[in-house]
Amino acid sequence: MGRFGETLGTLGRLFRGQAPGQLIIQLTDRCNARCPQCGMRVLNRFQRTRLDNVYVKRLLDAGARQGMRMVSFTGGEPLLFRDDLIALITYAGKVGFRYIRTGTNGFLFRNHQDPCFNDRVKSLAEALAATPLRNLWFSVDSAEPAIHDAMRGFPGVLSGIAKALPIFHAHGIYPSANVGLNRNLTQETAQLQPLTGDAAPEERFSLAFGNGLERLYRLLLDMGFTLTSACYPMSVDADASGLQAVYGATAAERLVCFSEREKVLLYQALAETAKKFRSRLRIVTPLSSLHSLINQHSGREEQGYPCRGGIDYLFVDSVHGQTYPCGYRGAEPMGRLWELDPQILWANRQTACRRCDWECFRDPSELFGPLLRGLSQPMRLVGEHRRDPQFLRLWAEDCRYARACNLYDGRRAPDYTRLQSFAPADHNKTPAVAQVLVNRAGNMAERAE
Repeated sequence: MGRFGETLGTLGRLFRGQAPGQLIIQLTDRCNARCPQCGMRVLNRFQRTRLDNVYVKRLLDAGARQGMRMVSFTGGEPLLFRDDLIALITYAGKVGFRYIRTGTNGFLFRNHQDPCFNDRVKSLAEALAATPLRNLWFSVDSAEPAIHDAMRGFPGVLSGIAKALPIFHAHGIYPSANVGLNRNLTQETAQLQPLTGDAAPEERFSLAFGNGLERLYRLLLDMGFTLTSACYPMSVDADASGLQAVYGATAAERLVCFSEREKVLLYQALAETAKKFRSRLRIVTPLSSLHSLINQHSGREEQGYPCRGGIDYLFVDSVHGQTYPCGYRGAEPMGRLWELDPQILWANRQTACRRCDWECFRDPSELFGPLLRGLSQPMRLVGEHRRDPQFLRLWAEDCRYARACNLYDGRRAPDYTRLQSFAPADHNKTPAVAQVLVNRAGNMAERAE
């Protein structure tokens, strides 16, 4: 199928009330990092698993037949099986997937003083550049390198990533920093006491996380990142939510446990900081999605759009190779992907799940929500946004911003000239900074050619 045919297919899905399909495949739950916020950390003792290549290829065949064009290969740590991962990325492109993603905890960028470091990174960059991979992410946990490295258990790894980024850029790959929001953002945020509802602690919380996020984004810029996304705090309270995590990227530690009020303040700080840096970093996190999460955790859950997990977005685990609506609805197995009954997906359209903050599904659900509503129920869309006009304004800006970012294509250098229209008013008064960014973009483009 050519690109024109794919475009028609996407339009057909939209008019049928379907968003472009997304498949997340957990290749393995093996990991060599010590991240305290993740149940798959190497210190946890359990029987590790991985899906074999034949099985994954069958999943990809089935997903492609169902019209899916987005796939993410996750773990555990996918690059523990580098050659297999590269083969599967290549196969995904052959069967029709166009938006292919994977990521790493960064373990390959340890020991950057090693004389063979550059050659080792170059070998990886060359291998990935030869595939149809669109986005590669590196996990970042803190604005303070020492804290990040200690959490991961990889001394010096952030310095290694900074050293590796120009090599990837030279091969036409612009990795994204995948920021895991947690209490160890800075030493200051780590020392905050739980909120009691008093105004003063709330002000300290907001200020600490706002300053921490600004420090983080400056760190990413200094390291050479051009793209960044955010992983919202992921701690599932099964008793309260009815969720049962089948994806082990969650933990009960206080590090990622936030109260409803703390989440509101955290997401407000993230939104304000993103606005300040949107002209200098391609920030994937949609402001409209943060707006909806703030509403939800403020008790206004009916506003915004529910998750499309189990409808257009599916998750396959590494233990059983089962399909689930998402990685946190483990009590709802849907069977093998190639045996999936379309009627199950149709029935799931009646659900309105907002029980977790998993950005992989929640963010695209918010972005496609107004479009799908407008095509199927335009008058309802009008009524919804009369009640919450700010959402529609933010959504329109998110769409415009995504276009300026070339839909966050990690195989294209950023166009800072296009991003300048998103600079804060005071930033527009500093043309010297803007020129530096424009020059940086030009240099990146030259190195990539």
